[in-house]
Amino acid sequence: MNKAEIIDSVSARLGLAKRDVTDVVDAFIEETKKALVRGEKVAVSGFGVFEASQRKARLGRNPRTGETVKIKATKIPKFRPGTEFKAVVNGSKKVETKAGVKKAAPKKAVAKKAAPKKAVAKKAAPKKAVAKKATRR
Repeated sequence: MNKAEIIDSVSARLGLAKRDVTDVVDAFIEETKKALVRGEKVAVSGFGVFEASQRKARLGRNPRTGETVKIKATKIPKFRPGTEFKAVVNGSKKVETKAGVKKAAPKKAVAKKAAPKKAVAKKAAPKKAVAKKATRR
């Protein structure tokens, strides 16, 4: 599911205009980014925690040449899912909505092995025409 599909789904569920839902989703993403840049955690109850993690400077290797390369210290975003979110994904808890309890999100279909191809029946070779001997009368 991508951002556009989330917007469509929320818009249909709540009966709001897609433009309004798009503004809300974009605002949530922007505010989350800003908070992480400031070094804050963003905790969404029942969903999870977004936080920035600091990576130290280290030495790495260039895979082509094998020479050592210095890698700078960086910040990376991380997400830790909450226990309720994990339980819903694992299927041990149902998704709750205002209307009541809904079924857990459907599991993705597991890739099945392709059925073996059936042997194609060979066509019988056309029969050769037997030439009749000309009879003399």
